[in-house]
Amino acid sequence: MPASSLLADQSNKSESYHKPKKEIQEWFTLERRYSFIGSNHTYDKSNIKTIYRAKAPLRLGLAGGGTDISPYSDLYGGAVLNAAINMYAFASIQPRTDGMIEIISTDFSENLLIQSSKSLDINGNLILLKGIYNKIVKDFTKKPLSFTLITDANAPICSGLGTSSAITVAVIGAFVEWLKLPLGEYEVAHLAFEIERKELGLAGGKQDQYAAAFGGFNFMEFYKNDEVLINPLRIKEDYILELENNLLLFFTGKSRFSAEIIETQVKAMKSNEGTVEYMHKMKAAAFEMKKLLLKGRLHELGELLDVIWKYKKNTGENVSTDFIDEIYTTARESGAIGGKVSGAGGGGFMFFYCPGNNKYKVIQNLSKFKGDIRRFEFIKKGLITWET
Repeated sequence: MPASSLLADQSNKSESYHKPKKEIQEWFTLERRYSFIGSNHTYDKSNIKTIYRAKAPLRLGLAGGGTDISPYSDLYGGAVLNAAINMYAFASIQPRTDGMIEIISTDFSENLLIQSSKSLDINGNLILLKGIYNKIVKDFTKKPLSFTLITDANAPICSGLGTSSAITVAVIGAFVEWLKLPLGEYEVAHLAFEIERKELGLAGGKQDQYAAAFGGFNFMEFYKNDEVLINPLRIKEDYILELENNLLLFFTGKSRFSAEIIETQVKAMKSNEGTVEYMHKMKAAAFEMKKLLLKGRLHELGELLDVIWKYKKNTGENVSTDFIDEIYTTARESGAIGGKVSGAGGGGFMFFYCPGNNKYKVIQNLSKFKGDIRRFEFIKKGLITWET
């Protein structure tokens, strides 16, 4: 199923869709709210039901991205180094008593109101959120649920920070909090992977779900039969702070469907031995970057990013574009010593390693591309759930 099917399709007339109201964007930050925005029902203060919330972090893919994708990881084993950042996907669930399901996605600017059932039709709109519900009912409750679900994120979908998978993990987390499901980080991440890759058939790897569930800096290993090993890295705080200071995160303003890029890469892996060789090099670079990070050799880490980006560009013709190449060249000429597109490629976020105080000149010279500099911090915690 192509990633584009995640977006709006108004062909299904049996479901009621509305664009969410502007006020919904503020729903997550308000501590008190006595009416539920987006619903056709208004509740007085005495009737407000418990709300179950979750948030899961987005991530920067530092090295090895792509080696977590089948068939490469099944045949050769994959290795990825990534780090969670303080940008999040959010999910909130409020139980209902009217037998309806309402889904409000600020990410896709879509609103769905439908009669509850044991399985929702995943054609049309919001198939990711429907697919999560179907899996929860199928594997756990065995009966329909009635609720309002709202999702939101700090970054656009298809921008290279693992937003879609973070949303999946956050929604699962909200269900875990509501239904008191006995799921830990591994189980939540694996369930998210199963929903996205197997139930819905969306092309992609495994790293994003585990990054969102675990948080922190992780060296991840992927093997056949869906075996995953997560190795949290204990990095000296000074190294993390300096890396955080020197990495410049830049949104190109152009999102892309990672599934389409990944599908092209998978085809290349199956038909082109050269592509596989570059994948081997990217995996080896993940091991090297882990060593450099643990030892605080950050300048070498920045230089390795440049090497990784060259490897990455050889894994698929649509990984880079003339626009991305121009941005990268400008950053390098302005003082960055390395960088790459975050995620599959084709657009979205890029990040650059700028030693010393070079980032200020890089920021100045990137301004001509009308993109967006995003300040961020690395974080230690992954999925968090609570109720209110």
